[in-house]
Amino acid sequence: MANRTISGNLFKKMVTNGAVNLKNNHKEIDHLNVFPVPDGDTGTNMQMTMMAGIKEVNNVDSQSIIDISKILSRGLLMGARGNSGVILSQFFRGVYSEIAKINDGAATIEEFIQALVGGYQMAYRAVMDPVEGTILTVVRESAEKVLREQPNLSSVEDVLKVYLEQAKETLIKTPDLLPVLKEAGVVDSGGAGFIKIIEGMIMALEGNILNESELAAPTTQDVYHGAQNLGDFDIKFGYCTEFIIKLHKPEKFKENYMKDPLEQMGDSLVLVADDDLVKVHVHTNQPGVALTLAQKYGDLQTVKIENMRVQHSTIMSDSAPQHVPQTQTQPVVEKKKSKYTIIAVASGEGIHEAFKELGVDLIIDGGQTMNPSTEAFVKAVEDLNSDHVIILPNNKNIILSAEQTLELCPDRSIHVLKTKSIATGYASLLAFDPTQEIDDNVEAMNEIIDNMRSGEVTYAIRDTEINGVNIKKGDYIGITRGEIKVSTPTRLETVQALLDDMVDMDKEIMTIFYGSDYDEDELDQIVAHAKKLNPDMEVELIEGKQEIYTYIFAVE
Repeated sequence: MANRTISGNLFKKMVTNGAVNLKNNHKEIDHLNVFPVPDGDTGTNMQMTMMAGIKEVNNVDSQSIIDISKILSRGLLMGARGNSGVILSQFFRGVYSEIAKINDGAATIEEFIQALVGGYQMAYRAVMDPVEGTILTVVRESAEKVLREQPNLSSVEDVLKVYLEQAKETLIKTPDLLPVLKEAGVVDSGGAGFIKIIEGMIMALEGNILNESELAAPTTQDVYHGAQNLGDFDIKFGYCTEFIIKLHKPEKFKENYMKDPLEQMGDSLVLVADDDLVKVHVHTNQPGVALTLAQKYGDLQTVKIENMRVQHSTIMSDSAPQHVPQTQTQPVVEKKKSKYTIIAVASGEGIHEAFKELGVDLIIDGGQTMNPSTEAFVKAVEDLNSDHVIILPNNKNIILSAEQTLELCPDRSIHVLKTKSIATGYASLLAFDPTQEIDDNVEAMNEIIDNMRSGEVTYAIRDTEINGVNIKKGDYIGITRGEIKVSTPTRLETVQALLDDMVDMDKEIMTIFYGSDYDEDELDQIVAHAKKLNPDMEVELIEGKQEIYTYIFAVE
């Protein structure tokens, strides 16, 4: 029986089936991915975005399509990943903006068509520089087609079948609109992923409810047709950077406050303001700068940074890891239980390596602008097989999240040390002895934490005065003991003043983690100044490659 209206329950079935169909076929979409960057993750990002929205929808007990579409829109925004995922979230946000106008709990055919129009209009508004030949063209031309055909459409099924037919026609044309697609010999991956969603929605209307398929194991060499056809590709802006901030003052915020500077530091910008939240997707070479800018206007809620050059390089590699499926003749061998495992939070490739060299078993990527969730700690604890787990949060804002594992994993021996910086976490590891008992290790590590000094140098994002220190926007600031101690216009001057406060003749060792934007001559002068303050002090240099803080100091 054809449907002339869409209730909340029916809409939930439709979008859920669409999400499952996309998830079951997302690798096919990954293989097409060449725009805006050939990093092979469009299908993955779109399905993760959709499943995040569906998770929220499944928690809603309502018959109203208004309620369902509202929760779906919010869930998609919070879970949006990648350029295509953010655009997809905005399509459904536009759908909700139109459905919210109806006076009933179900949408008529006319109201549903208008919602599809609202979806493409919202998606276009969210993208700072809309490009034709992408998912944007697919959703626009499909909506325009059903709007023209509206007098001839007598059911929801009719609407979506005409919509799908046009979507497929538009998808075939995308290589003619976007030269990089023609060069790679593929259609647009985002548009192809969107079609999977519509196909699943139509299946739901026809009573064909899908189950999530068990994903096939990766082959020894997965074929990413589009990216591999392009060959080597110059990725101008290497980091796919995404974050959500909760605004300090939503009523005073204007999108151009962030849009204008972000456009100067990258491309593929999608910026969405929704009540007190702002979702940003941008490709940039300065993810730390983008996050610092965001913190000027609100508190970071989620952060994701991916190196697209590495992703593309992996796709282009001729040697993929051999995957051996487990069978009855190849039993799973349980990892031998160890006495200790150590989990640390850290950001920066060099810092990761330094922590691993001192015995850290698992590193959770995070820090000042990327606070891991409690869920991340719980999963890490559950994945490790040991008698005792030691967690080094390495940031005061992360300690509480880490401590929740004590309640959520009551059957495990977990010790969360109050390491408030990378420096304190690193120094505490020097006291760890795997041959000692847990209480002795915790005591020794805490003694180091209590007695050592740590410091960081970064730059100010606004004018202010804190604890008598006058700070100007763009100046460099030196932080120790959780307080800003010095601010000057030059980085070297700031470092020297900070070390004057931190170093005395009783100190024996200084470790300097230098970041991605360090200066070699400047670093030599810093070491010389430290030696001047204490000629007998040993200075160790570690290339941390961290963002935000150019220098991190551990003095003990």
